[in-house]
Amino acid sequence: MRLVIDQIRGKDVNEALGLLRFSKKHAAKQIEKVLNSAVANAEFKSRNESESIDVDTLYIKHAIVNEGPALRRFMPAAQGRATPIRKRTSHVEIVLDAREVARVPRSTRGSERSTKRASATKQASSSKGSKA
Repeated sequence: MRLVIDQIRGKDVNEALGLLRFSKKHAAKQIEKVLNSAVANAEFKSRNESESIDVDTLYIKHAIVNEGPALRRFMPAAQGRATPIRKRTSHVEIVLDAREVARVPRSTRGSERSTKRASATKQASSSKGSKA
């Protein structure tokens, strides 16, 4: 379980779901269910608080796997003995958060590009002059 959780920690939700869907690990199916539940909980919470949330901006902020209670079972063994079997369980915690998307107004986008290009050409021409 921890191997799969380590793969998706810090990733966007859509990217993590893609990784889990095509992973060969058995734990990926269970973690995918927990992640889908966390996304549904985030949508429900935003709906109740009258806020808008974009699911595409969600990322996995915190994801851990803790040990749960172990079920103790016994299997018959040779000569009338019984060997203990511990069926382990785990607790999966996933916390989601929304990434802040920095949006630049359209009017300033073009001017930033032109100033970057102008400064890059100035630096390139000044470096060529210093080599000669």
